Amino acid sequence: MGDTNGQVVAGGNGQGNRLDQLDRPTDVLIDKETDSLIICDTERVVRWSRRSGTSQGEILIDNIDCWGLAMDDQRYLYISNTNENEVKRYQIGDKNGTLVAGGNGEGAGLNQLNYPTFIFVDRQQTVYVSDNNNHRVMKWNKGAKEGIVVAGDQGGGNALTQLSYPNGLFVDTLGTIYVADSSNHRVMRWPKGGKQGTVIVGGNGQGEGANQFYNPTGGFITTEKNETRYILLLNKNLFISTYLFYTHQDQQFVIHVQVNNIELYLMMRLIQRLLKYTSVKHIDYQLLIDSLDKLREIAKKKN
Repeated sequence: MGDTNGQVVAGGNGQGNRLDQLDRPTDVLIDKETDSLIICDTERVVRWSRRSGTSQGEILIDNIDCWGLAMDDQRYLYISNTNENEVKRYQIGDKNGTLVAGGNGEGAGLNQLNYPTFIFVDRQQTVYVSDNNNHRVMKWNKGAKEGIVVAGDQGGGNALTQLSYPNGLFVDTLGTIYVADSSNHRVMRWPKGGKQGTVIVGGNGQGEGANQFYNPTGGFITTEKNETRYILLLNKNLFISTYLFYTHQDQQFVIHVQVNNIELYLMMRLIQRLLKYTSVKHIDYQLLIDSLDKLREIAKKKN
């Protein structure tokens, strides 16, 4: 995780639509079954093997204005389509898909979406959608004909009841929603059934300070240990700024870490600063040490 030089794992041959190129990719996931990357590229979804020596990808679906990707436990692929204002579920190899959210034209009705971006799918195949231009997050149960508003929908704004062009999403097993509230430069947590959210990162204007964000877009990477969940949120500039969300025994706080100095002594300094602004009185340092190991594991797998 301390690397300052990355390794190209897909593309890297200039902007374009050849099989060895990418053109403004927006989202990516790892398919462990085939040890490959599935990437939302401009007007297509492509798969790149992570095996060494791979020089080009293969097209899974083309002629699609894709933005967000998700995969469920049964290896169904979910793709948001910003032009059609819909989310579809696909079997790998299927190019048609099944509608699971939206698909009723652009709009703000409960059966509509307006520029859906990032998506999250839980174990019940419930689909959560960042309904970007409607400034809300929608939840579509499996087989539902319309969705449920679970965050925002009070018009674009920076109140705790509002979102402004939401993007990256993560939903935990309790139904708590974490959303990158892009134009508000903050990350919010919305409890299940809640009418308003809580700012957990940023919300202090656009910037690069430890208490600021700059148009967070997405990239939640998660790992769990017992009842503790670590969420690494990648900022707009990947691997420039990261946030570690630490949850233990219903206590939650956020640690900001500069990745090129992700060492224990730095985390200890950050914790000392953080304790001034939170109600947490006890820190389980062993869990934090374990979290570093987890984050390094994730980084190795991504490379």
